[in-house]
Amino acid sequence: RAVGKERDEIKRMADIFRGRIIDVTERSYTIELTGNGAKLDAFIKAVDRAAILETVRTGGSGIGRGERILRV
Repeated sequence: RAVGKERDEIKRMADIFRGRIIDVTERSYTIELTGNGAKLDAFIKAVDRAAILETVRTGGSGIGRGERILRV
């Protein structure tokens, strides 16, 4: 979730961790971030956990766009 002041901060964190924003809505970003587990864990820790709607690791086959999330 990326609204208000959090929006710029999340984009900045994605840039720092060399992530790629692959989808943008008024209230969310979908960010692609690749790397080892430590890098991914550090990104999740750096971003407010409440701002994360969904994560997929180790080559997920699908992820919802925007605020629609996949439920298994």
